[in-house]
Amino acid sequence: MGVILVVAAFEKLSAGGLFGFTGAVTQFGFPVPQLFGPFVPCLELIGGLLILFGLGARWVALLFICEFAINAFVLKAPRPAPFGGWDSMRIDLMMLAAAVMLVLAGPGALALEDVILKRRDAAAPMPAAQYRAQYQ
Repeated sequence: MGVILVVAAFEKLSAGGLFGFTGAVTQFGFPVPQLFGPFVPCLELIGGLLILFGLGARWVALLFICEFAINAFVLKAPRPAPFGGWDSMRIDLMMLAAAVMLVLAGPGALALEDVILKRRDAAAPMPAAQYRAQYQ
């Protein structure tokens, strides 16, 4: 999921820069295009990297649930092909399912977040009562 999001962000940024996507958002009739035009590529780039490395992945996935639910059901479902309809919304539905799965299951044991937390737990001093109970 992270790789797909980073590639999508680079495609948006290379097509027209940070504010170039605003024109596409305006054509879809999305409210406040000046905000969401730059926000979506930044979310996909930064959020994709965070998911890829496993840092705050569950929280970022909540934002992607919102993004892909809106993409699939509000922007693409009511429009005809090629920029709408089932063929166009399949990838959004797959990304929506992946984001839901990430929120429910978490990023996994290889996530940087998990590695950092394990090291922090291992380095934390053990309370005296727990130490006595463990070694008696």
